[in-house]
Amino acid sequence: MSYKAPRGTADVLPGDSRKWQWVEETIKQVCRRFHYEEIRTPLFEHTEVFQRGVGDTTDIVQKEMYTFEDRGGRSITLRPEGTAPVVRAYVEHKMYGQANQPTKLYYFAEMFRYERPQKGRMRQLNQFGVEVLGSADPAVDAEVIDLAMSCYREMGLTSLKLVINSLGDKESRENHRQALIAHFSPHKHELCSDCQMRLENNPLRVLDCKQDREHPAMRTAPSILDYLNDSSRDYFEQVKEYLDVMGIAYEVDKNLVRGLDYYNHTAFEIMSEADGFGAITTLAGGGRYNGLAEQLGGPSTPGIGFGMGLERLLMALDAENQVIPVDRSLEAYVVAVDNQAQKEAVQLVSILRKYGVQADKDYLGKKMKGQLKAADRYLAKYVLIIGENELEDQTVTVKEMSTGNQETIAKDKLIGFMKEKCLGGKGHE
Repeated sequence: MSYKAPRGTADVLPGDSRKWQWVEETIKQVCRRFHYEEIRTPLFEHTEVFQRGVGDTTDIVQKEMYTFEDRGGRSITLRPEGTAPVVRAYVEHKMYGQANQPTKLYYFAEMFRYERPQKGRMRQLNQFGVEVLGSADPAVDAEVIDLAMSCYREMGLTSLKLVINSLGDKESRENHRQALIAHFSPHKHELCSDCQMRLENNPLRVLDCKQDREHPAMRTAPSILDYLNDSSRDYFEQVKEYLDVMGIAYEVDKNLVRGLDYYNHTAFEIMSEADGFGAITTLAGGGRYNGLAEQLGGPSTPGIGFGMGLERLLMALDAENQVIPVDRSLEAYVVAVDNQAQKEAVQLVSILRKYGVQADKDYLGKKMKGQLKAADRYLAKYVLIIGENELEDQTVTVKEMSTGNQETIAKDKLIGFMKEKCLGGKGHE
């Protein structure tokens, strides 16, 4: 039998994992500047967290969740999205009672969705997300969008498009809901089976259908913007004004609804317009979800956030020919000329690492020539050679690979010498 990774999953091999590390560290630096703190939630939750939080009428809950019964008879679901678990943790740990509010959080998490795998869309996907809980200020909406855009720009992406919309408050959404039912009902039997069901349960989701997007009724569907009450309209105008003063360009898309039930007021997506990126252009999406905390047993708490797919981010970097600055070089490679030098080499590698110098050696019993070739393949900056003469003189020969220059360094001076060369004199004591 030939064993392979399950369909819709992928291995991240060492060469690529360095790219992931750079992306994640760049995002973390942006989050630090914005004063957001990391949260980590379990890989799986009680299924009710997603049924109540995401919504029974969503494709995620109805079609895409990996749900199973554990040995105690409890229904458990692998995490398909990040917001509901974060809000559950916020409520469970009473973070709303902390003195510093709002609570600003970010996460890196693996998500699991049973959907048809395609380029940039996997069954196990990696996501970066942000959630802000405890503020209904439109400036927070703009800040969250600014954070997402800043992450992309920090990595050199320029072919970006931000689209925004307002879903309004509960009153606005109900008025729009009735208008959508009236508009689509005469065409009900022309819609896909999913949309026929959505029309009864959540007609706003009809606008998000990929299968019926070209139906003529879609082009003439009533816009939520025409049903916003005064307070919802004022809120949306303030969000746009804040984006304007931040210098963030955007387009208003009246059909942008997002795919989860908990959204209200601001909704947004960030897309790639790079040539060759692919048909699915969305990089990140999110919006405001006032009311979600109450659904998960907490007090009335406004919230807003977004999710950003890391696989799609790496695709966008490739599409824009952005070179990820990955340093694959090794600082020091220790060469043992013969068996007598092996113990010294093992000890030296260990000491170098303790003092903060990146070091390695041969573990395959290669001759000196083979060890030097290995040092070359590892792009070693320095090769430290221990042979018969070095053992006798208590020295080490240090070769700088870029110049070919060699120095003989006394063993008791070596650590200070290497710290100066590799760490600028800094390092662990």
